[in-house]
This record gives sequence, C-alpha cells and structure tokens, in this order.
Amino acid sequence: MADSSLKEMTRNRGLKAGGFVMEFFSPSIGQILKDGGCDFAVLDMEHSGVGFETIKSAIRYFRSVELPAMVRVPTKDSSDIARALDAGAEGLMLPMVSSAEQAKQIIASAKYVPAGQRGVATMPAHDRWPKLSFQEKLAAANHQTTLFALIETAEGARNVDAIAALPEIDCLWIGHMDLSCSLGIPGEYDHADFKNAVAAVRSACLKHNKSFGRLARTVDEAFALFKEGYDFISYSIDVWLLQAAVSEGIRSLRKQCAEDAGR
Repeated sequence: MADSSLKEMTRNRGLKAGGFVMEFFSPSIGQILKDGGCDFAVLDMEHSGVGFETIKSAIRYFRSVELPAMVRVPTKDSSDIARALDAGAEGLMLPMVSSAEQAKQIIASAKYVPAGQRGVATMPAHDRWPKLSFQEKLAAANHQTTLFALIETAEGARNVDAIAALPEIDCLWIGHMDLSCSLGIPGEYDHADFKNAVAAVRSACLKHNKSFGRLARTVDEAFALFKEGYDFISYSIDVWLLQAAVSEGIRSLRKQCAEDAGR
C-alpha cells in the first residue's frame, strides 16, 4: 500500500502491515521500516519510557520518508493526547478504552471545535497547512487525526458496540495480553472467554465498519489473524525482531562450528 494516510487506510479492509517501535528511535528507523515494506508504524510511549521530545524527533523521521506513524500515548489524559498531536502525530493509539464515555473524552481532547475541545496552537510540528485559513486548518486537522482505541479490558469488550458506534473512532485494536489478564486468564488465548471477547470486538467492527487491529509476533500468527478479519496488523516489535534474528544467527553459527569441529 503506497504512501496513504492513516485515515485513508482505515477506510478499506485490505491488509495494512506495520511495525512497532518500542526501543530503537534512531534517525534511520523510518527509512528501515519503509524499505522493509511497512504501511504504518506505531511509536510506543506507554511501555518504552520515552518522552515527547523523542517522539517529536521520531515523527520527523517517519514523515521524511512518508510512512504514516501513530503514537501509543501512555494515558488517556488530555495532556498526553494534545502533546502527542502537537508533536505531529497523525494518529493516536489510546490504552484501556473501556466505555463510550471514555472514548468521547478522548475525542473531545483530540479534535478541535466543533468536534471537540482541543486547545489550538498553529505552526507547531503538527501544522502542515500554512496556506490554509484558520478555520480550514482546524477542519483539516480534525479530518486527518485518526483514533485507534485499544480494547484490552473485560469492560471494554462488554461496551465495545457503543465505542465502535462513535464515528470519530477509526479502529478497534485488541490488546491481547492485557485483555487476557483483565479476563482472569493471563496468556490463555485459546480460552473461550478470550475468544468470545475478541468475537464481540470483531462483530462491532463489522457492524460499524471499523478497522480491526492487533499485534502479531510471527508471520504465521499474522496470517492467521488476517484470515480472522484483522486488517491492521503490526508484525512484531523492534526488540523482538532483533532478539529473534540474533538468537537464530548465533544458534546457527554455534551449530555449524560444532559440526565442523566434530569432523
């Protein structure tokens, strides 16, 4: 999928394959993921410990190669939402969205009037429309800002239809690890309760024409998820990929050296 916006991606159900950045916020990371064929990237603030200065720089790396990036903010607080957007985030991934009321607060913090109450500052990193009028800038930002709601609590799964019904929510993303823990079955992804919760989210996506997303650790897992109806799939996380590549390389090297020594 060539150079499309996150908003445009959520309007179709074809595969969008991306990467998760948790550790390596280097200037080359955008180019690496772009050359690797990614359609999007998730920049994780929730579990990485990085701050907004790092995120602001990283967004520039992705913007320079025209690879859409969303930021997983650490909280649903309006200050985190506003700062990530002002840093230039095209989309946001919001953690632990458990009710329509929470989703409405997120929308209010992420959208300018009349859709929300986001504080206005023109010309920071997010402002890519310098030739537009003030009113046109607000409308353009409201249209572009794309919201991914993480469904990762039992309450969120119960309330998912009301969350999905909100037109400003573009994608429901399963946080499978936290969801299994919230259901009282940590890591038991084949458990009926987990499968039922996922089925509820999938049904809400179909009913309200929303994108459906999740992280996959392997290619086989990602393909299985696509067949189950997921269209936004992040292939692994930067640290997992490096660890897997190093582990496989060292294991293979040791095996070949041992076999050679035994000849």
